[in-house]
Amino acid sequence: MKKVKVETTDELRSEYKRSDFGELVRGKYADRITEESNVVLLEPDIARAFPNDEAVNKALRYLLEIAENSTRLTSR
Repeated sequence: MKKVKVETTDELRSEYKRSDFGELVRGKYADRITEESNVVLLEPDIARAFPNDEAVNKALRYLLEIAENSTRLTSR
């Protein structure tokens, strides 16, 4: 069975006018996406030390535990 090729066009329907959409702004929401993103980029040498996200999380949890324990020792 042959697949039917569907041709796509970039033309607007006749009931739409370009002026109905207002001014287009490239990258309008780029700053918001950057602020809301939780992606962290690691330096290459650090990335080599951690094979996956689980290893990074484990190391950070251990570091937090050490920091909390050392803070408790000095605050007494």
